[in-house]
Amino acid sequence: MKVLMILAIAAVILAAAAAIEIYREVHTFAVTRYNATSPRLKGLRKGTRVLFLSDLHNRVYGSHNERLLQTIREEKPDLILIGGDMLVGKPNEPFDTALEFVSQLPSICPVYYANGNHEGRMKEDTDKYEDAYTDYRKALEKCGVIFLENAIEYLNLNGQQLAVCGLEFPVYTYKKFHRSHIEKKDVADHLSHFHTSNDMAAESPGKVPGQYTILLAHNPAYMDAYLDWGADLILSGHLHGGLVCIPGLGGIVTPQGFFFPKYSGEMTRVGEQTVIVSRGLGSHTLNIRLFNVPELISIRLIPAEENSCKDL
Repeated sequence: MKVLMILAIAAVILAAAAAIEIYREVHTFAVTRYNATSPRLKGLRKGTRVLFLSDLHNRVYGSHNERLLQTIREEKPDLILIGGDMLVGKPNEPFDTALEFVSQLPSICPVYYANGNHEGRMKEDTDKYEDAYTDYRKALEKCGVIFLENAIEYLNLNGQQLAVCGLEFPVYTYKKFHRSHIEKKDVADHLSHFHTSNDMAAESPGKVPGQYTILLAHNPAYMDAYLDWGADLILSGHLHGGLVCIPGLGGIVTPQGFFFPKYSGEMTRVGEQTVIVSRGLGSHTLNIRLFNVPELISIRLIPAEENSCKDL
C-alpha cells in the first residue's frame, strides 16, 4: 500500500508540474535564431536578417501584441515572411486580432504573406465564410502586406537577388489521416499557373543564376517535393511543434493525425538546401504545448564562406 501511495503522489506531482509547464508555455514565446547559408548568397553586401512568423492563431502577447511587436522591432529585420494561419478559420471567429497585428509589420520592413490552411478554408468556402478572407486580405494589402497566393515575388535585398515564393495547395491536402501524393511537378504547376513572367523560377529555381529562392510552404508533410523543386530555403509551420516535444525524437503528432513527423520544429540542412519548420506562435483546438515553447524565427542569411555552421 505504501508503494502505491508513493506512486500515486508522484503521479499527482508530475501531472501538476506538467500542467503548470503547459500553462507557462502557451502564454510565452522565444526567439529562435538560425544561420542560413548558401553559395548562391554571394551578392549580399551586409548581414541580412529575415524573420519568419507562422501559426499565431489570434494569440496575443501583451496588450495589442505589443510584446511580440517589440521583439520583432528589436531583431531589426530586413524582411518579414509569414507562413500562414495567423488567424483562426472558424465560422463567426473574428480576424481582428490577426489583422491588427499584421497590419503594423510593414512599418518595420517589407512583409510577404503566404496562406495556411486556415486562410485557405476561408478563401475556398465562401458559402460558410462569405467575404471574410477577401476583406482580411484587402485590409492588409492596404497596409502594404504583399500576399503570395501561388505566386513569386522578385526583389533585391542588400545586393542579393531573391525569389520569394508562396505555395498554396488546396485545403483537401490537409485532410486528417490522409496524405496527398505531392511531387515536384505539383509544386511547379501551382507556382507557374499563377505566374505570368517569362522566367524559369516556377519550374526550377536552380536554373536562375545568382538568385536565392525562398519557398513559403505551410505544410511540411510534403517536404520531399519542396526539396526536389529546388528552393534554397524552405519555411514551413502548421505542426505547432507536434504539441509535445520529446528530446531526441521531436514532436509527437501532426494535425493530420500522423505520429513523429520527420520535420516538426527545427532547422535541417539537406545538401546545400536549408529547411526550417517553425513551432508556431500560437495554438487552437488543442491548446497544449510541452517542452515546445512557441517561437519567432530569426534567420541570418550569410554567404557559404562566412558560415559558422552553428546557430547564432
